Amino acid sequence: MAKKGEARQRITLQCTVCKSENYRTEKNKRNTTDRLELDKFCPKCRKSTVHKEQK
Repeated sequence: MAKKGEARQRITLQCTVCKSENYRTEKNKRNTTDRLELDKFCPKCRKSTVHKEQK
């Protein structure tokens, strides 16, 4: 049986407009090797903006 948590890692999503860190989530680093980029709502900008995975 595989150990839980080997392939998954916690990441932080950062707004590309105001640079605030709004969301924390997990991704599978084996399946998704590129940086995650999602369209999410930014409470600081008060609109939907692109959020990228922080370094």
